[in-house]
Amino acid sequence: MLYPWLKALHIIAMVCWFAGLFYLPRLFVYHAMSGDDVSRERFCVMERKLYRGIMLPSMVATLVFGLWLIGLNPGYYFSQGWMHAKLTLVILLVGYHHVCGAQLKRFARGENQRSHVFYRWFNEAPVLVLFAVVILVVVKPF
Repeated sequence: MLYPWLKALHIIAMVCWFAGLFYLPRLFVYHAMSGDDVSRERFCVMERKLYRGIMLPSMVATLVFGLWLIGLNPGYYFSQGWMHAKLTLVILLVGYHHVCGAQLKRFARGENQRSHVFYRWFNEAPVLVLFAVVILVVVKPF
């Protein structure tokens, strides 16, 4: 009875985390394009609240529920190639999350050196990871 609840909570947390991972770089696009101090300050507030209030708790919940699920049957999960690939992608995603946090701090200090075009491309990375993770978990190709 515990497994389906943990799986549901893991998926809900992951969806919330990805919502933030998709939206924060989009805010960076608009922030990089902004031309006045009022707009820049507003973007700093929005970015900080999104990162601290939604993304960080969702990432932690995703990791906790995912590790808990693995802990229910570690012999099975660690013997599966798809799980090793998924965990590698999750580690990369956590790194991306922290890169977003570092960029948020650069914007807050007024030190952004990148254009909105960079952030448009940067925004696509979590989409690719999401595709790969879903395929690995559903299809289990190896």
